[in-house]
Amino acid sequence: MTQNEFLEIINPAKDKMYRLARRLLTSKEAAEDATQEVILKLWGRREKMKEYANVEAYTMTVTKNYCLDQLKLKYNNNLRIVHQNYDSGLVSIQKQTELNDELDWVEKIIRELPEQQQVVFQLRDVEQYEYDEISEITGMNQTAIRVALSRARKKIRESLTKKHEYGIRRS
Repeated sequence: MTQNEFLEIINPAKDKMYRLARRLLTSKEAAEDATQEVILKLWGRREKMKEYANVEAYTMTVTKNYCLDQLKLKYNNNLRIVHQNYDSGLVSIQKQTELNDELDWVEKIIRELPEQQQVVFQLRDVEQYEYDEISEITGMNQTAIRVALSRARKKIRESLTKKHEYGIRRS
């Protein structure tokens, strides 16, 4: 496989690889490093990549495993969620501050979820992967994925509800 053929295969998945790494690792720099390391690993395995029916799922699996290895090695023990998909241009400063606080709270809740729930939540609700793709990436069966996702969403919902109830009582 030539370098150009390899890049044609990797480039479409590179942004998704970075976002998954960013979700699992603390900083942009760590995610960039992880993405580069995974691409180097994939370059070393480029001849085997032809054997995979879904190369994107394979690249995401390698990315996930690399990031989890990094976390286990204590290079990074802080997980973050970053969500910047809201339009802050037309929002008042107070509303923007409230949105930022809410996102920070959601980040905190997600960091407290079990690792498996974090990964499933990221892949399904943020990256919009289908269940069969998530199954291929994580090695989990679809029922387990649905259960983990349901539990993650429930925990997030309950934590946000408690926060808002507490805030209303304090007012």
